[in-house]
Amino acid sequence: MSEFITMTDIDRAVDAIRSRIDIQPEIGLILGTGLGPLADSVEGATIIPNREIPCWPISTVQGHQGRLVIGELEGKNVFILQGRTHFYEGYTMGQTTLSVRVMKRLGCDTLIVTNAAGAINSDYVPGDLMMITDHINLIGMGGANPLMGPNLDEFGVRFPDMSQPYDHDLLATARAACDADGIPYHQGVYVGLAGPSFETPAELRFLKAIGADAVGMSTVPEVIVARHSGMRVLGVSGISNKANLDGSTITTHEEVLEAGQVLVPKLTDLIRGTLSRL
Repeated sequence: MSEFITMTDIDRAVDAIRSRIDIQPEIGLILGTGLGPLADSVEGATIIPNREIPCWPISTVQGHQGRLVIGELEGKNVFILQGRTHFYEGYTMGQTTLSVRVMKRLGCDTLIVTNAAGAINSDYVPGDLMMITDHINLIGMGGANPLMGPNLDEFGVRFPDMSQPYDHDLLATARAACDADGIPYHQGVYVGLAGPSFETPAELRFLKAIGADAVGMSTVPEVIVARHSGMRVLGVSGISNKANLDGSTITTHEEVLEAGQVLVPKLTDLIRGTLSRL
């Protein structure tokens, strides 16, 4: 595979998936660290391990099962990525966002993306949900934008607008779902970093100063590619750990996974409620 993902790469993956399913997905979902159990409730599911799809990157991170689950959820045909790959695993930006290109090519016009994120906002605690209203693309500002390289004209224009990365109507629908089920939530700005090291206290203070409420190592590249492809996006962060702004605590991957157990029921209700209202 070349440094940049090509239409040939995308269509090889699309053809392999299409040959194994008998539905056309309409909504794509990407599940973050520890949030994979949501996919277990999909009805009539076709499960495809990532390793069986041409050109598909393989997840190496605990908490990411590395498979596709395609079926029905709340009456909608869904394409669920049960475990994503990350830039820090050594993949290119094109590889980490291949799933979004494939979702679009298969017919998905909506993307729901979730992640486990660290709290920067002092009002957030582990187990909270944050609806993403905007993001800060620090990875891309550093030179690793997923749209670098030859533009894929089949999906979108060379310079896509990013003034509304997260769809206002989808946010309103998700808020209504939470309100109806009594699920508390925050709304805020997500900042995407490359990882895999967690942030230093000084870095967290900087991120707070520039307006970030939560921080993670994913999501932003996927959202950029989705918007380039004309997809509507809903983003939700599950707060997995408190920000260590003064260096008094240690952040571990284990606590992120533990927080996922608390977050899954809330996130499941939020997504089910949102899907049922679409």
